[in-house]
Amino acid sequence: MTKIVVLVKEVPDAAVQKQVDSSTGRLDRSGEKTLNPFDTHAIEAALQLKESGALEVDEVVAITVGPSTAVKALHKAVSLGADRSIHLTDDGLVGSDVVGTGYALAELIKRENPGLVLAGQQSDDGQSYAVGAAVAEYLGWPGLTQVIKLDVDGQTITAERQAEYGYDTVKVTLPAVISVGDAINEPRYPSLKAIMGAKKKPLESLSLGDAGIDASKVGEAGRKAVWTGSQQPPAKAAGELIEDEDTAATVEKIVTWLDDRKLI
Repeated sequence: MTKIVVLVKEVPDAAVQKQVDSSTGRLDRSGEKTLNPFDTHAIEAALQLKESGALEVDEVVAITVGPSTAVKALHKAVSLGADRSIHLTDDGLVGSDVVGTGYALAELIKRENPGLVLAGQQSDDGQSYAVGAAVAEYLGWPGLTQVIKLDVDGQTITAERQAEYGYDTVKVTLPAVISVGDAINEPRYPSLKAIMGAKKKPLESLSLGDAGIDASKVGEAGRKAVWTGSQQPPAKAAGELIEDEDTAATVEKIVTWLDDRKLI
């Protein structure tokens, strides 16, 4: 039997305007938060593998690293179908970069000893696309990104991944870490019963000490990226508005505008 671990994250809600706290160099997370939408595709991929019998999966475990509020993201992951969840939360994690986060997640994964780790292709806040790769590096497992199709044959997965020039078809042998793209599936909606029962499913909360994680490798102490500052992008000039009072004249203006810029 194979265990699947799904990496999830709490992120600011899509309706919240995202901005960086200039005093810390970290994202302001004071607003409403939710489960990273890209991670719902990873959860769905795990459930489809389990339900189809393509892999003999005994359980799907959601794991997150984050503050106390991240429990809500885990409840959402469980309501979508994960069997249980693990929450690493510790003040020593504050300020972790991608490398530190990847290390911490890898240590949690080692405790679970899964056959497959799935993640969303990116987070809706940091947009680094790199956490899955960092986890794979720490585990010493093959890692794939931007995967939009999975076919399983025993302990071998044939994955189709999206690339700038088209598509790659790659084979990996389990265990592996795979970051899936949002084109891989259409996540299901949780039922009311699943939402109500999510808080009753097992949730393990761990500190750095509980998980045996080296505090010097995470948080501010372990970060490799250094914040130097930020600035707003330059304001764009206002566009030209063409009123359609006379259709023929309007079309002529548009054609002239495009022709002047050698767009036609």
